[in-house]
Amino acid sequence: MAPALAPAALFGLLIGSFLNVVAWRLPRGESLIKPRSKCPGCETQLKAYDNIPVFSWLVLRGRCRGCGESISARYPVVEAVTAALYVLVVALKSDDVLQMVLGLVLVTFLVPIAVIDLDLKIIPNKLTAPAAVLAIALGAVLEPSYLPEQLAAGAGALIFFLLPTLIHQKGMGMGDVKLVAVLGLYLGRAVAPAIFIALILGVVVGAAIIAMKGISDGRRTKVPFGPFLAIGALVAFFVGDAIVNSYTDRF
Repeated sequence: MAPALAPAALFGLLIGSFLNVVAWRLPRGESLIKPRSKCPGCETQLKAYDNIPVFSWLVLRGRCRGCGESISARYPVVEAVTAALYVLVVALKSDDVLQMVLGLVLVTFLVPIAVIDLDLKIIPNKLTAPAAVLAIALGAVLEPSYLPEQLAAGAGALIFFLLPTLIHQKGMGMGDVKLVAVLGLYLGRAVAPAIFIALILGVVVGAAIIAMKGISDGRRTKVPFGPFLAIGALVAFFVGDAIVNSYTDRF
């Protein structure tokens, strides 16, 4: 397992760099392939040596080599977080091929989904749809016996979120509903603690906003739920089964 961690980190950095492109261009309808990345200030295309994940940003101290325009720290953060999550997945799930592959794919989709939702408060179907298809395909190919649990968890999570959304349409959006169904396909029964963690985080953040802004302004503040679902899903991916087992063992 140890020899695989360095490649996982390197691959995660490279994928993280691409996910920055996805998070910026996909919701704006731009090509994910070309043109090459450019400075947000002078729009000069970045040289290969100025586009090395994390390293280039640190060397340039977060500024464009040409014009000195500040480059957001979000770019190296996304790259580093993706790499760290890839390493965790490989380190903790290398004995289960299906879970390891599902984990790597899940991370790859959740990172841009969380970033896009934070920026624009939307969760694109162009990410959730292929994520769902891939989850089902991987389950069917790598471990068909796991497929019924995937489908049941996806359907259950979908219904759990869909009904309240239809009743109270000012609450969560359909993007959140679709995302939680996708999470069921990747997490199986562990989607339950993922939802619980996400809801708790949402309540805590909501309470903090109300405390800072007051009840009236706080309630009008829109907070994207996708990042909470992403955090809940990642926690549940690693410890969700243990949480479920701990709960069911009491009965």
